[in-house]
Amino acid sequence: MEEYRYKRIVVGKNDEGKSAVLTTTGTNVQQEPNRFYRATLWSTSEHPVDNSIEGDRAEKGIGRNPPKGGSHVRVLELYPDNPDKEKLLAQVKEAHEKYGQKYKPTDEDLARHPMMHRTDTLDIVFVVRGEVYLITDVDEIRCTPGDCVIVRGTNHAWSVRGTEPCLMMGVMLDAHPLD
Repeated sequence: MEEYRYKRIVVGKNDEGKSAVLTTTGTNVQQEPNRFYRATLWSTSEHPVDNSIEGDRAEKGIGRNPPKGGSHVRVLELYPDNPDKEKLLAQVKEAHEKYGQKYKPTDEDLARHPMMHRTDTLDIVFVVRGEVYLITDVDEIRCTPGDCVIVRGTNHAWSVRGTEPCLMMGVMLDAHPLD
């Protein structure tokens, strides 16, 4: 059973046309115990966003990328890296298939870190709790609460090297692919 850990408050118009809290429950959770927890908080398939579309739009946001022209708003909790590199690599490959990874990592990417991936998105990610290392093709940087990371459609990975999970929140916006 999927558990929802964080309060999601959605505000919109009620039946009388007044602004109101429409839901305080979660939806669309993907998780693998002791590896990661991800919940899509909202998702759109158009820009500018059409706020008149009814329903819980997070329900369709299971894939890694948002819909063409759309966005995902997510919470992501990552657990410490699995020290068994082969097991971690197998878990990552399974996740790539499950969540529709468009660009398969190269052998060089996987040697850098098994979590390396790239999307056609502009990602705006805030570290809320814990610490995580952002890994790029050439850099590694430690991120702590309050840090904001902007990933512009490039290769990257997240690595939790301590003993506690790291909580991040962010927005993924569909973007034109890089060459």
